[in-house]
This record gives sequence, C-alpha cells and structure tokens, in this order.
Amino acid sequence: MRIAVFDSKQYDRAALNAANTEPQHDLVFFDDRLNAKTVPLAEGFDVVCPFVNDKLDAPTIAKLAKLGVKLIALRCSGFNSVDLVAAAKHGIPVTRVPAYSPEAVAEHAFALLLTLVRKTHRAFNRVRDGNFTLDGLEGFNLHGRTFGIVGAGKIGLATARIARGFGCKVLAYDPYPPQTCDIGCEFVPLDTLFAQSDIISLHSPLFPTTQHMINATTLAKMKRGVVLLNTSRGGLINTLALIKSLKSGHVGGVGLDVYEYEEGVFFEDLSASMLKDDILARLTTFPNVVITSHQGFLTTEALDNIAASVLESITDFIQQQPLKNEVKASG
Repeated sequence: MRIAVFDSKQYDRAALNAANTEPQHDLVFFDDRLNAKTVPLAEGFDVVCPFVNDKLDAPTIAKLAKLGVKLIALRCSGFNSVDLVAAAKHGIPVTRVPAYSPEAVAEHAFALLLTLVRKTHRAFNRVRDGNFTLDGLEGFNLHGRTFGIVGAGKIGLATARIARGFGCKVLAYDPYPPQTCDIGCEFVPLDTLFAQSDIISLHSPLFPTTQHMINATTLAKMKRGVVLLNTSRGGLINTLALIKSLKSGHVGGVGLDVYEYEEGVFFEDLSASMLKDDILARLTTFPNVVITSHQGFLTTEALDNIAASVLESITDFIQQQPLKNEVKASG
C-alpha cells in the first residue's frame, strides 16, 4: 500500500523505514501537517499517517474519502484531532498507537519535576557563567511528599511506580480505575487529590469533559506551592488561569511538555523569528516554569514501538484482520 506520512521528522522517517520489512509498504514522507489545505497531497495514497497536531476535521476527511484514502493510521495515542463521526460516515477506519512506551512519558515527567524542584536549569546557567553560588537554589525532597496522578492508564501507572520509588505517597484519580493495582497507590476523588497533593501529574486524555479540567476553580483547591506537571494534552489546562495562579504564588512550579496552543509552534524551529504567541511567551518568563516541546515520546524504544504499531495496523487492514487499535466515535 502507498502510505502518506504527514508532519514527519528525521526520527520518524528512520524508525518507519527500519520497521518497514515484511510486507514492505510504499512510504512517502511529507513535512506538511495534514489539514484542509494540505489534503491534496494525499491523492494517490491508500493510507494517511498523521501525527498529534494534524487536523482531520469533517471537511478534511470528506476530501480524503473523495481521494480514495482507505485508512487513517495515527502514529500517536491521542485522537481528539480526528472527527471520528465523519470518518465512520465515509467508511474510513481510524487506528492509533495506544501504548508506545508508557515509561518514556512517565520518565520525562520526572525529568521536568526534578529540574523544577532542584532548580538544575538555573544552576546549569549559573555555572556556565562562572557563578558557583548556591543562594536561591534551595529545593525540596520528593521522599515523603504526596504525589497525585490524574488518569490511571498505562502512563499514569508507570508514573505511579516511579513516584513510589522516590518514596512518595501516591494518590490517583480515574473515572474508571483499574480493578486491581499492585503499585501501592490510593484511589481518591479528584477534589481530594487536588487538596492533598504536593505534586500533581496529568495523564488524562482530552475530551470535552476534560477540557480545561485545570482552571481557576480547581487551581484554588490545590495546596499553595503545588507543582503541576502536564505530559498529556495541552487542553487539559486553562493557561490564562495557570498564569494568574503562578503570578499570585499559589502554584509553586509548572512542568509542561504540552501546551493548549502548541500547533504551529511545537516541533518547529522559530529561533530566527519572533514568538507570536503572547501567552506562551509569558509562560517562558517564569523561573519556576519548565517547558519542553512535546518530547515525552522521544526515545529510541518509543519510536521503534510507534513504527511497529502503525505498520502492524496497516498490515492487519490489508489482510482484513481485526484492527485491535481502532478508535470509533462513542455512542
């Protein structure tokens, strides 16, 4: 099958080409994101392979169907950018990569956390400038702290295991908690988690019900000095409310690998131009905010798993096998 891979970077191409063995598919890589403007690039392809910030709304999917595209094979876990109702209407299955490497994202959450609580980003810059003083670099131990996890899927539970390894008390919230959990975390109502946690890590999918779940009201329920981590979906946080809480000192630190307006910014080199997003620019001015550009997935192991999973879904589709990673519209 001919596969159009959109929003592809060098690491995507290397991983997919390495995994493209038997059966071998015709992979064509595009730098462009898939959306209503770029959809003509999909002409002549059987499958499109978009990434997390590609926009597959109803008009785009209608055009894909007219071009003869038979499958949408996402190479990410999130599918909120795909109109699943429109896809079903046009008979185009949608597959995703549900668990490429939970540990990759969980470990990145702790990279952000340790940077924040031990101020290693500030210490690094000081030493480079020849400043070896320690004033203002006081941190706090993770051991003995209460670590709250919102969303107890595979990534959330991987995060819980690491938190337990640091000696944290772990609270977790999930609307559908697992029936068995041997990690040693306590499942509690969300308001309880907000009120008792010193650190809160978000691992929830983005749905209309979870959009801006972190807002002025929920931030006010949290402890003063709370550290907030988001390696899941940017839209979980109302960024303007977060900035206000940072300015007041209520939130003590923020580690973000995602951002609600990241499309057109993250994954791009904008170093030679002005950052036009005033909200993101404001966030970068806080010394207790660490932002990375959606790189939680970026490990060798995760990239290999993503490539293998995407190609497996395509092969299953060709062979008319059940699509175990298919996602459908609810209801």
